[in-house]
Amino acid sequence: MDVQRLIAYSKRFLRDYRDYKTRWNYEDGCTLTGVRDLYDAAGDRLFRDYVLSYLDRRVASNGTIPSYPLEGQQLDSFNAGKLLFFALDETGEERYRKALDFLMDELKRHPRCGNGSFWHKDIYPNQIWLDGLYMLEPLYAEYETRFGGEEHYSDILLQFQNARTYLCDEEKHLFYHAYDETRQQPWADPETGHSPNFWSRSEGWFLMALADTYEKLDPRVYEIRRYLSDLLDYSLDGILRYRSKEDGLIYQVIDRGEVPGNYTETSGSAMCAYAVMKGCRLGMILEEKYLAAGKKLFEDLVEVKFRADGKGVDRLYDTCEVAGLGPGDRRNGSVEYYLSEKRAVDEAKGVGPLMMALSEFMRLESSVPAGT
Repeated sequence: MDVQRLIAYSKRFLRDYRDYKTRWNYEDGCTLTGVRDLYDAAGDRLFRDYVLSYLDRRVASNGTIPSYPLEGQQLDSFNAGKLLFFALDETGEERYRKALDFLMDELKRHPRCGNGSFWHKDIYPNQIWLDGLYMLEPLYAEYETRFGGEEHYSDILLQFQNARTYLCDEEKHLFYHAYDETRQQPWADPETGHSPNFWSRSEGWFLMALADTYEKLDPRVYEIRRYLSDLLDYSLDGILRYRSKEDGLIYQVIDRGEVPGNYTETSGSAMCAYAVMKGCRLGMILEEKYLAAGKKLFEDLVEVKFRADGKGVDRLYDTCEVAGLGPGDRRNGSVEYYLSEKRAVDEAKGVGPLMMALSEFMRLESSVPAGT
């Protein structure tokens, strides 16, 4: 594994990167999380300064976030907020604490399903999406641990319990992309309410949510952390069964590798590798059961999807650019739909998780005693 080549690629990616959207957005949050993790693993201040420069531009001196999309009430908008803790710790500037308080005020008015889960967005009413667990729960957990007196830990647990109840296929140990409580969406099964297939990145978001939320909870809340640990073990037991026999990676539609046109997808594979390696590092899951598989998944990803283009420039290939469900008749959740979405090169939702997984790989490698 050429770690330095990957770090050089990450730096070049940041040099050329432009904000994903003009408004506060989850895609930039995904990239910046990878950058922060690389700073933690490598100690290069270029990564630290990149995150702080971004947040300095986005958060006003009074703690407001002028580009925050107040309309829409979308869980995606919480993702970049996770970096505010980093900025607060690095700078001590009160505006970042105020911005975190603002996000928690937004959460208080966010609509919920009847079962207590947060709606994914107001254009997706009464729906739980796996994506939303990653966007919100690690931030929610860290805020509660640091500033909230752990008052809402039970609510955080409920979000994961509902995912297990409403989105899980108990035979395959896989999780459907979304669930419609009202069964009104064209993609929703009229009996179960869930969408019809297992999409790699949605399950990747879920796996990362488990590891990241566990990390941010007070270690004394043993029962909640144990629930997340068991759920990560259960989920990995499922998804790792379906790795491609050809390249070892995760298919775009996880369990349908035999379908013509299905391909191994970069972001979901990187997210899974990250969750496995981090879960082992944190003691969530057994190293002897999972660590070799997690490292191999990352190594296979780099070997297969990270390569030089025709000009000799390193690129990261085969990230699904975007996928979703609805609203209405749009994006029906079929296998054919997921395979129809564009595959992108050097896409933030692939590069961010690549950097996250790289940081975990580096931490694990640095912990190996010399001479072993």
